[in-house]
Amino acid sequence: MITVISIVILIFSVIIHEVSHGYMADLLGDPTARMQGRLTLNPIAHIDPVGSIIVPLITSLFGFTFGWAKPVIYNPYNLKNKRQGEFLIAIAGPLSNIVLALIFGTIIRFVAAGQSTMTPFIEVASYIVLINIVLAVFNLIPIPPLDGSKLLFAWLPQQYGRMRILMETYAPMFILIVVFFLWQVISPIIFPIFKLFTGINF
Repeated sequence: MITVISIVILIFSVIIHEVSHGYMADLLGDPTARMQGRLTLNPIAHIDPVGSIIVPLITSLFGFTFGWAKPVIYNPYNLKNKRQGEFLIAIAGPLSNIVLALIFGTIIRFVAAGQSTMTPFIEVASYIVLINIVLAVFNLIPIPPLDGSKLLFAWLPQQYGRMRILMETYAPMFILIVVFFLWQVISPIIFPIFKLFTGINF
């Protein structure tokens, strides 16, 4: 049951993440996401059969839930300020996850006050907080195709453009490295952030 709940939470969290990218792009002058029907919370518009269904089901068998939605596409040439626009669009996704985690973390603080046991509501809310913290931290890692790489290259000098193209070419390999190696270094910060947001231990 918890596996199903965590997968549902993951799907809607990554959808909100992608919609946030699209809304920011639209605000900055690029209507691509809106024209493609991506500024909606309807899962049909965002679900990637592999990233949103197969991968979460498989990873949940190993004790964690991982996945993604179809990435929102934007046209940088429609942006008023290409470099600043890329930065704002990239940061919108992780920020949406942090806001979700903060909202439900605050709710947990109020609901859990004075309670000695974890109610079903607090348990579900805790998964929402945890999954959104993981999504935010994971996406801020500065390697392609994650948002962190877009944040990094948005401020690096233009001469690093070739390096970016090369790194994006091998993006799938970098993701595997993050999931199986680098994530073990980064993951210990997840639970301290969770406690900071909720006031409880997961």
